[in-house]
Amino acid sequence: MADIIDYKIFGDDMQIVEIELDPNEGVRAEAGAMMYMESGIQMQTNTGGGIWAGFKRMVAGEGFFITTFLNTAWNKSKVAFGAPYPGKIIPLHLGELGGTFICQKDAFLCAANGIDIDVAFTRKLGAGLFGGEGFILQRLTGDGLAFIHAGGTIIKKQLAPGETIRVDTGCLVAMAPTINYDIQFIGGFKNAMFGGEGVFLAQLTGPGMVYLQSLPFSRLADRIFAASRIGSNSNRDESDGIGGIGGSILGGILGGDRRF
Repeated sequence: MADIIDYKIFGDDMQIVEIELDPNEGVRAEAGAMMYMESGIQMQTNTGGGIWAGFKRMVAGEGFFITTFLNTAWNKSKVAFGAPYPGKIIPLHLGELGGTFICQKDAFLCAANGIDIDVAFTRKLGAGLFGGEGFILQRLTGDGLAFIHAGGTIIKKQLAPGETIRVDTGCLVAMAPTINYDIQFIGGFKNAMFGGEGVFLAQLTGPGMVYLQSLPFSRLADRIFAASRIGSNSNRDESDGIGGIGGSILGGILGGDRRF
């Protein structure tokens, strides 16, 4: 039985979730997620179920250790957790969602004491080999609140029985366990080479609820890395005289910083 917790979500694009704990209530979170905590809250860091539990979390993209924030005071006390990058925090009432929900690795932020966090491997060979970010998923189990984080704008879709949607593998945030998840080849040489959307898509078939994100962290990281490379090449070209001017202009066009 998970602890019954109260919460508030603050902010727009860089959100925090503030959780109010009654005496002896606790919330579990990944190491480094805590933003602030009031007096009376004690931290208890461990593997959350032994060495094997810690290794399973590492496989799912989380830390080996997990921290429990327990209210040891006689009155209510609050603890807050911050989002790791721009996006939204999604509260999941697992008791209202059938007791289990599947989410993308790195999505877990925190959960009430009593929520089990486990690894969920995809059932099909294609999804395992070519699923990219969607290969290893997390399974949240329990009857209380869990909070996950996703990048950019979040869309919630309720798929009817047999209804199918195809999405970029990184854009999948979370889904009900009733969703049939597989990987589909995008098809066509030009689509695969020049389409810019990757070679494989995740095919989701209902019934069940699906959460999608517009800005996967991997996409954000790729854009930052590409921009940093263009910037460094541009600075190097500028030091080379006339040839550097052409390189600087070309770098600016590729980087989207110049318009003609």
